[in-house]
Amino acid sequence: MLNRLLLLLCVLVIALGTVVVDFPDGATAIALVFVTSAVAIFAFRHFTEEKEFITIVFLVALALRMAFGVFIHVFDLREFFGGDAYAYDLHGARIVDIWLGRDSLSAEVAFIVDTSSGAGWGMYYVTAFVYLILGRNIFAAQSFCAVIGAATAPMVFFCAQKIFNNLSVAKVSAIAVAVFPSFIIWSGQLLKDGLIIFLLVTCMTMVLSLQGKISYPAIVTLVLALFGIITLRFYIFYMAIVAVAGSFVVGLSASSKSILRNTVILGLLGFGLMYLGVGRSADTEIRVFGNLERVQSSRLDLARTADSGFGQETDVSTTEGAISAIPIGFAFLMLAPFPWQATNLRQAITIPEILVWWASIPFIFMGLVYTIKNKLRAAFPILIFSLLLTIAYSIFQGNVGTAYRQRTQIQVFLFILAGVGWTVHKEEKENKRMVRTAAQKRVNSQLRAGAAYNREAI
Repeated sequence: MLNRLLLLLCVLVIALGTVVVDFPDGATAIALVFVTSAVAIFAFRHFTEEKEFITIVFLVALALRMAFGVFIHVFDLREFFGGDAYAYDLHGARIVDIWLGRDSLSAEVAFIVDTSSGAGWGMYYVTAFVYLILGRNIFAAQSFCAVIGAATAPMVFFCAQKIFNNLSVAKVSAIAVAVFPSFIIWSGQLLKDGLIIFLLVTCMTMVLSLQGKISYPAIVTLVLALFGIITLRFYIFYMAIVAVAGSFVVGLSASSKSILRNTVILGLLGFGLMYLGVGRSADTEIRVFGNLERVQSSRLDLARTADSGFGQETDVSTTEGAISAIPIGFAFLMLAPFPWQATNLRQAITIPEILVWWASIPFIFMGLVYTIKNKLRAAFPILIFSLLLTIAYSIFQGNVGTAYRQRTQIQVFLFILAGVGWTVHKEEKENKRMVRTAAQKRVNSQLRAGAAYNREAI
């Protein structure tokens, strides 16, 4: 009964957009949400026996993101929470005009249409495809991102279950990603963050599937997910590809069948990425962005142009400087914004979430220790990716707000470890309770036996 009421509430919240958002924008957006959500739910339910849980966690995640999206749309708060949405809206509409012959290819958008240049061009095309189907409707594009963000929770469930084969770990991880505020904020808007997180989890889940056997649908999904990542944030692609390739190398066993399987998978993966032009795009971007001087310039700009900047004196243009920046960068990346340093409303509203996040860190450590001891080979892709991205962000992040935003790309896997830690903690408590109960039963039995002996003696 409770699940049915929760399901009804989620549907009502999702449909709220048709009431509070002007027609036809609200109606078309909700239609898009229902169609894409139906496809997602059907796909997720097909691959698990936990059909009810998967449906509920997806709809709860979607309802929270839609509610947040309606809030920022009605009160015009996109600039406050994520001003990038306006750029995606503008350029997406311009691309559609060019496709339909309503506008010529001006220099202003030429770099977007030419996919060989311009980092992060994929988000413009995502917006453009939505606008091509529904017309220019920023609420619809934002709602599509909310569906993708909500779909991350079931994907985390599958990823965690494949690694640990534990239902409790999978459920705790999925619920955390579904309801944690930072995931709601950054995937409930027309921003690339939610799409990146979803694609990362999809990559890791497909890798875990392929470690057991060759699956051509999984290979195609993996290639498309990696291609999507490079179109949204190119440097994450390199870390993801290291994690993907490394997982197959680490997973090699002595059997010829295993070696052949992993070699075929890596070959098909490389061919697929080459076919999509990833090599050409990656070469251009690494030459333009891949040097420490540019990283230093970008980092300094982040540190100076906002009240929440930090480490302005740090110089990462040299290898020594980059290494020395890691400790302070890591502290801000993992722990900021610090409640006692809140200087504006953006930082103040994160304080409750930050306190919950800090409280989860001991469970992350417990989960990490357990994983290294017992599941290192299976968890290798998420561990190596999280490590590489953490080091990278620790070096070139110079702004608390940006660190808070991009931390979600690491948190999504840390919450899996937190789920492990929480489950281990519960099992340890249960074991201790059982030991105490058994000991008490023995004491009671001995007392009863002693009393019986004394009565006989008397």
